Amino acid sequence: MEAEIEVLPDVVPPTRRRRHSKEFKAQAIRAAMQPNISIAAVALHYRLNANLLRSWVARQEELDAAAEIRKSMSTPSAEFVPLQLETPGISLGSQEIQIEVRRGAATINIRWPMYAAGECATWLQGWLR
Repeated sequence: MEAEIEVLPDVVPPTRRRRHSKEFKAQAIRAAMQPNISIAAVALHYRLNANLLRSWVARQEELDAAAEIRKSMSTPSAEFVPLQLETPGISLGSQEIQIEVRRGAATINIRWPMYAAGECATWLQGWLR
């Protein structure tokens, strides 16, 4: 015996996806990103699914973060600019760097010409390692 299956016509017509303009999305995103405002409340106000609005907000936050990173990378960082300070009446060649280093019972006194301060710093860093 064969049972007959009755096929009912579709009761609910299929719905089309709604399309939202860029202006509408931007307005809803701005509203949802306000402090102390619930995304769900904004979604209800604009008649949107809360998860859809949440994904729009997350995408906007990612774009904002990426733009901030690009902005910070394009800003040139401050560079060290050496200054030449001269004491009146004293030539730069006669000045010395004087360093006293103590390690345990040993004491070392170092005198290095001021014009070679960079080499002194390099030597001292290597020696102190």
